[in-house]
Amino acid sequence: MAASRQPVGSGALESCGLNLIVDALKLLLSPGGSGSSSLQITKHDVLLATLKSNLSAFEDKLLKDPEWGRLALLREEVAGQAEWPQNSEDVTWRFTAEALLLLLCLKKTMFRLAADFSPGKANPKTPEVAPTLSPDTLSISQQKTVQSALQFVVTLGVCPYLLPGVGVPLRCRTEFGAVVQDVVCPEVAPPALRRLHASCRGLLEVAGHAALGSLVFCRHFGDIAAGLCQLGFCPSERKPLTPSEEVLTEEERTLSRAALRDILDQVYQPLAVRELLILQGGPPQTCTDGKTQPRTRAPAWLRRLCGQLLSERLLRPSGVQAVVRGILEGAGAGAAGGSDAEATAADWKKCDLIAKILASCPQQSLSPESYYRDICPQILDLFHFQDKLTARQFQRVATTTFLTMSRECPQLAAKHLLRPMLAPLHRCVNIAEIPESDMIPGTILVTEEELSRCIEDVFKVYVVGNEPLAVLLDCLLQVLGVLFCIYCFTKQGVSHIRSLCQEILLWILGKLERKKAVASLKGFAGLDKAAPSLHPLCQFRAATQGGIMVIIKETLSDEEEDEALFQKVTSEQSQVEHLSDLLSHCQQCGLAGDFFILCLQELTHVAEENEAEFKTQPSPSQSLLELEQQRTLLVEGQERKLLVLQLVAVLCERMSEQIFTNITQVVDFVAATLQRACASLAHEAESAVESQTLSMAMGLVAVMLGGAVQLKSGDFVVLKRLMPLLDKVSSSFPDPAIQELATDLRITIATHGAFATEAISVTAQSTLNKKEPGRKPEGQQRTSGERDASSTQRHHEQQPNPEKVQDSSPEASAASVPEGVAEPSSTAKRKPGGVTTEQLQELVLSAYDPQIPTRAAALRTLSHWIEQREAKALETQEKLLQIFLENLEHEDTFVYLSAIQGVALLSDVYPEKILVDLLAQYDNSQGKHTPETRMKVGEVLMRIVRALGDMVSKYRQPLIHTFLRGARDADSNHRASSLANLGELCQRLDFLLGPVVHEVTACLIAVAKTDHEVQVRRAAVHVVVLLLRGLSQKAPEVLKDVLKDLYHLLKHVVRMEPDDVAKLHAQLALEELDEIMRNFLFPPQKLEKKIMVLP
Repeated sequence: MAASRQPVGSGALESCGLNLIVDALKLLLSPGGSGSSSLQITKHDVLLATLKSNLSAFEDKLLKDPEWGRLALLREEVAGQAEWPQNSEDVTWRFTAEALLLLLCLKKTMFRLAADFSPGKANPKTPEVAPTLSPDTLSISQQKTVQSALQFVVTLGVCPYLLPGVGVPLRCRTEFGAVVQDVVCPEVAPPALRRLHASCRGLLEVAGHAALGSLVFCRHFGDIAAGLCQLGFCPSERKPLTPSEEVLTEEERTLSRAALRDILDQVYQPLAVRELLILQGGPPQTCTDGKTQPRTRAPAWLRRLCGQLLSERLLRPSGVQAVVRGILEGAGAGAAGGSDAEATAADWKKCDLIAKILASCPQQSLSPESYYRDICPQILDLFHFQDKLTARQFQRVATTTFLTMSRECPQLAAKHLLRPMLAPLHRCVNIAEIPESDMIPGTILVTEEELSRCIEDVFKVYVVGNEPLAVLLDCLLQVLGVLFCIYCFTKQGVSHIRSLCQEILLWILGKLERKKAVASLKGFAGLDKAAPSLHPLCQFRAATQGGIMVIIKETLSDEEEDEALFQKVTSEQSQVEHLSDLLSHCQQCGLAGDFFILCLQELTHVAEENEAEFKTQPSPSQSLLELEQQRTLLVEGQERKLLVLQLVAVLCERMSEQIFTNITQVVDFVAATLQRACASLAHEAESAVESQTLSMAMGLVAVMLGGAVQLKSGDFVVLKRLMPLLDKVSSSFPDPAIQELATDLRITIATHGAFATEAISVTAQSTLNKKEPGRKPEGQQRTSGERDASSTQRHHEQQPNPEKVQDSSPEASAASVPEGVAEPSSTAKRKPGGVTTEQLQELVLSAYDPQIPTRAAALRTLSHWIEQREAKALETQEKLLQIFLENLEHEDTFVYLSAIQGVALLSDVYPEKILVDLLAQYDNSQGKHTPETRMKVGEVLMRIVRALGDMVSKYRQPLIHTFLRGARDADSNHRASSLANLGELCQRLDFLLGPVVHEVTACLIAVAKTDHEVQVRRAAVHVVVLLLRGLSQKAPEVLKDVLKDLYHLLKHVVRMEPDDVAKLHAQLALEELDEIMRNFLFPPQKLEKKIMVLP
């Protein structure tokens, strides 16, 4: 006990001690004489008897017990200082007054004990010993007794005298509260208002001690605040007062108002907010009978007062956080999240309520402008809490508030919410607002923390909130270019903000109007120079925590300008690639198709430009400034043309065939193609590429008109936009077949499909066959053998060296029938395992087609049949091998890579028969094949080695001998290719490398030390890297005889080799060797316990 520690002879007042006062409270609160174990279940008669009995026992003890004499003196001293009535005929008030006096005695005693206490100095030899407790410290049992006394004072002295609607009624709390309501007699003296004033004043005096104040306000703050509201703000009655009535003086009312504001400032602010909301009016309460009865509504004066006080809480520093915590913690979430935090975070209605409260400007504020200026920074701070559960609740509230303010006051929200949130991004666009003193090269313009926090906040507001308000979209559009630049920079490495940037970009591109979205993509691609983007003086740099910071670009020296130019070109190219990656997620919504059509239209503008203006000679009258400006415009025009070409090429390469999602996009694509063809005709620049692209575009129209798409009347309205272009093609294009097809298409469109010539059906079927060469239409007839004859003739004309044609235009391979297009019912699908001789023959003929897409598609279909082990295809393996080998010599990448794939698949099926021929062709000691063909065969051999895996050991001897001979070839490219293949082979041989390890090592040493070509030396050193990497821990055993020689070779390369790349390969090999030898000499210790089961 704390009292046992008080010093001897400390005075009469202290001699009574804390124990004596607490014992007096226990006697006053004891349930003796009631015949029951708890006061909570007694009736009002028993309660009155118990209160009278306890008061009598307390008075007798106080008068007769000499040990209580000091307490009696102290009680008289405190009672004399009290200015409120203590005697009454009402037992409940007498009981309340005695409890209040004892609590005040306790407070006074605790103050005296604390004032006389002087703790001794701590012993430095025993710093772990706890310091001496202050004598005014209450034990746990004493605190429980004090809490019980406070509960009786509030229940008997405050709650019964509150007006209807002020606070929560006693009847709606507990059964004991309902009994107390019937026991209290407010009709006898002192009056009810005077009792309420005395109880509230006494409790506030008790709360003057810190320990007692926490006990008072923790549980009874709401009732005390309700009493002070009634005392200080309840309007007085207008009728004349009789002399017998007592009314509070104006001074007492003023003191009550001041006391209310003082305790509101002292307590935990979320608690104050919650209790004020309850006073203002809450939901119905459940009473003792278990039924839900509507509470009396709070009076108008109390509602206005609570609203005013809540507004004052809100406008204080950290007031927004207090309001949010007060509402959420009142829902049961607890101070730091609690067990119900998940349920609270998911309650969107509560978040909407808080958002409406925060978005409404209170009357106390001077203007909405000043209110938003004070509140918005606090709302932004709600996004940045670290605790996960608390952060989830606060962020959801902040997001909802953000959207509510943007919806109700868009201008103020843009000024005080959006611009501060986007300030780091704006700084990267408008650096003119930054003082010149801060524009020193290398200065950090935006820190990593600022940029990461900005992007996370934007993600929470835009993507999580998911409400495309106009003000949100407009503000983000101003910095969208910077956001895309950040996204591109994060693609170069690993960063936690990359996914956030991608989600933000995809969200806004999906929510913007289509024109604005396409315009934003133009700005991303660099086609729109007026679009806001990263300032030229700003530069991104990777930060330490995985984020990005923005710095002022440093001044470059003359030696660094070339490197900076290279970095700029590389960055622009990578931006185009990253843009295509972003568009790959926008295909289904149609945005990717619209942007692709825009690029094609830009390509048409490039074709329409008059090249003569670039060849014009400068006029003698022009000044140097005018001449320089003219040249600058010409260079910018050329850069734009190259950018358009690069965009089209990358989009064609990366976009899938479902890029067009509706008929309108297909028509726009065809229109762009026809316009480019007409522009080429106007400049007399018609070429095979333009003819092929034009044929493909018109074939698409023929497919749609031929029944592949169920066209409606609205679709023909869109198709009619092609009629002027088709008319121009039919009248000016030199090819008669294209002219006739254009005329037929125009007629079919004009008649809404009522009239269609046979040429349209043939073209549609031909286009579908090119899309899938292995398809065979049902019922298709060949008349007079013309088609077979022409195909056979074309086949013979192209053997043994097929005719080389020009590459097709980039967009030709990207065009396809839009999603949802049905193929004509006259075609039949090929069933697995059901390849017919006619289908195989048609594909063989297509493999020599002069059109590159058709040829490549045929080769890939043949490769697919070989992979699926189709019987008809495997029966003609020699013929197919000849076809693939002939196509290896084609100059188009798409064709010869398809041929390489086919040869590799054939070798996987029949390695014994085909591998020998390939090795002979690769060796080529008589010089029958070109170096390019031998390199392609080398690529085939590398794929075969990878495909065979462990089975490659069976063909070890011919492969190694061929590659070793190739390492001595006169062609340096062939030597490098042979060494690369040798490295792939050695990785997979493991212990089977033993018999030839000396030959391989001697070859590598000789080449690495003596070859004149740097790429060959690089390849030799790289073989050592692959060898060590493939053998790994087996290297000391497999290479035991040559390991020392390889080590000396690597050290020689590191010291003597002038090429940095070869040095890098050697260094990597030494690191691999070092790791292998460390593990060999010092194997990792494994703590294993073997359990053996004995028989």
